[in-house]
Amino acid sequence: MSGGASDSAGPRHLYELSPALERRTLTHTQGGPLRRTMRRAGRLWCHVPSMLEEEGAYGHGFLLASVLVGTGAVYWFVLSEDPAFWPFCLAFAAFFAFAFATRHHVGRARVLPLGAVLFLGGMMLAELETWRRGTVILDTPVTTELAGVVERREIDGEGRWRYVLRVERTADPKVRRVPQRVSLLARARHKPAETGDRLVGRVRISPPSGPALPGLHDFAFSSYFDGVGAVGFFYGAPKNEGISQSTDGWSAELKSRLFDLRSTIADHIRETVPGDAGAFAAAIVTDERRAISEETTEALRLSGLAHIIAISGLNMALAAGIFFVGARSLLSLFTGFAQAWPVKKLAAFGALAMVTAYYLISGFGVSAERAYIMMAVMLVAVLFDRPSISLRNVALSALIIIALSPSEVLGPSFQMSFSATAALVAGYAFWTNRSRKHDPEPSPFRFPALMPALAFWKFTSGILVTSLIGSVSTAIFSVEHFHRIATYGLAANLAAMPVISFVVMPAGLAGMLLMPFGLDAPFLKLMGLGLDAVIAIAKHVAAWGGDVPVGRQHPWFMGVATIGFLLLTLLRTRLRLLGIPLLASALALSWQERSKPLPDILISEDGTMVALLAGDRVATNRARPPDFIYDQWRRALLLGDPSKPEMSPSGEKSSGAKSGERRELKPAEMDAARSGIRQAPEGRFICSARSWCAARTAEGAIIAAVEDSRYAGPACDVADIVIAPRARFDNCRSGALMFNGETLRKTGALEIALRGATDMEFWQIHAALANRDRPWMQHRHYDWRSGTSDTTLPEPLQQMINDSDG
Repeated sequence: MSGGASDSAGPRHLYELSPALERRTLTHTQGGPLRRTMRRAGRLWCHVPSMLEEEGAYGHGFLLASVLVGTGAVYWFVLSEDPAFWPFCLAFAAFFAFAFATRHHVGRARVLPLGAVLFLGGMMLAELETWRRGTVILDTPVTTELAGVVERREIDGEGRWRYVLRVERTADPKVRRVPQRVSLLARARHKPAETGDRLVGRVRISPPSGPALPGLHDFAFSSYFDGVGAVGFFYGAPKNEGISQSTDGWSAELKSRLFDLRSTIADHIRETVPGDAGAFAAAIVTDERRAISEETTEALRLSGLAHIIAISGLNMALAAGIFFVGARSLLSLFTGFAQAWPVKKLAAFGALAMVTAYYLISGFGVSAERAYIMMAVMLVAVLFDRPSISLRNVALSALIIIALSPSEVLGPSFQMSFSATAALVAGYAFWTNRSRKHDPEPSPFRFPALMPALAFWKFTSGILVTSLIGSVSTAIFSVEHFHRIATYGLAANLAAMPVISFVVMPAGLAGMLLMPFGLDAPFLKLMGLGLDAVIAIAKHVAAWGGDVPVGRQHPWFMGVATIGFLLLTLLRTRLRLLGIPLLASALALSWQERSKPLPDILISEDGTMVALLAGDRVATNRARPPDFIYDQWRRALLLGDPSKPEMSPSGEKSSGAKSGERRELKPAEMDAARSGIRQAPEGRFICSARSWCAARTAEGAIIAAVEDSRYAGPACDVADIVIAPRARFDNCRSGALMFNGETLRKTGALEIALRGATDMEFWQIHAALANRDRPWMQHRHYDWRSGTSDTTLPEPLQQMINDSDG
């Protein structure tokens, strides 16, 4: 087994029963299936201590260290409120002292305190990272004059530039809680700014989005730990005021120069290789992915080849492996040198230097950081004559990453990367051990004439098995985060990986090594030809329609499935078989979630989009729902295309005011609005232009989505649910359920299940962010007028949310 002792090291008597125990288990030899099952379970339970001892003999306790530390970090991040730090610190110190005092003991006296130390250590690492980041997130959307220094830049597929700016000042109005960094899109044509330039312009900035539905991804969490406090766009072209005099020290200056080098390399690759192939090549080398067209990105995603875009373990392993094998083979040609010097270690050191340079020009992305650490651990293992491919190295890499960035444990990139790596290493170890136990038999395929066919079969089967293991091992996390499975990913990877392994990566590596000498063009063009073939494969496979939506999963699905996967992957004895019923339980939970009835009403976090669900029909108050929100709703709840709202001619006439005109409504206009809302049709929305939209549920409840705040009062008079983001009051005097902008800031997106009743006492309301107060959510509770933070909701709504969550 990789990272542990050989097979002969395990004790041979582990599965032998004592005579007394054997007598107890064989007392009733006759009986039905239930009794026989119970006897087998009893014998297996008696083997558990022996199997645990064997796992410890192979050094597998170290593998669980990264699991416990990561679990502690996850537990801290999912808490609804920040726990007190010092009690956990004191508990950590106490358990650490206890674990140190019992370090020579065996059994629970040593394992339990050590496990508590690792779990509490993960929690403390999460707390320290949150405190270290301290990102200020913008509390409310605003249009302002902003000046900032370019820290990063990237072009997208439509030729637009996105800049990450370090904010220096805001004006007209001046933002009170100004974020340190913002991400801004410049849609107007302009000369691209370089890293370090100061840009000034009129901008519209907003806080990062929260979950589109309860249980979905919180983009504010990612932005908080990325250090970006707002997103938005420039009005017109930004003004470039030239290079800013940085005062952040030598580290910021070095980072700025590395980003300059990264942008220069990416621009050079795209100029040498035009089109999507050049953008693809630049993404593989520098991790600038936005330049790839949306059509190609979608094809890569649907075909299961999107992992090639990111600088992941695959890219880093191929680059390091090609360099390592090439350097070792080249040095071995010089016999005298190869006999006098450790060629293998020199090649490993050169590969380590190469992947370090690769990481430095990659933009320090999460996937690149993780892949670099994993590859560095393996290459350092070669330098110290340790096994490079082992689960211990995977666990060590995970520990390093968790120590540096615990928040990455919750991200799909971390989970999918390590699940695939752990599964591949475990599969390699299983196959190696199996080969050792079975002596090779003479094979008719060992004739010289058939050796090329045998080599081709081994290569093809290796890619097939590798792709199958990678696809299956990442399916859990793909289902949880993206609510879909690419069913033809195996075929796409089988066709594309030879091109990546033998054309794209070797040509790209040669091109990068020769770029300083100006000899890179032929190799980059060859790389582009290979990527053209990969894109053609992706589009062909995507046309098969193998993207299967699976919907949002049960809250326990991820935890149960992950435990089952870890047992199957990390353990060596029959204890690993316990992972099978856990995975089966996860599938049962997934089926149970699919069988639940859908909510009746969906409300976006800003209240601008409302959906009414009736059977397999979906109606929205927007003729063109925002793709960013509705695509998440579609994937999570398996929705179809929404029906457009109808326009009310009477409502348009009754408006009597131009858009943006602030005057009191006339009684006739208010009566017309009440009448129009009261006559809302069942199962679809009817709208008055830029004023209100209304729909009626099957239970007879009326929903009113109010855009013009002047119509919030009339809507409250006749509707049962009112969504008015601009309304200045929190409750309807009629008793209708009211959601204004301040309420939605605190609750986030909402799901409302009417449960066939018109009485709101029986309704269930699930809020994405209610009753949660974490640092990446504090901007939702902040009032910039008073400078205070308030987490309370209107009493009726608060009680309904508490009852639903309980």
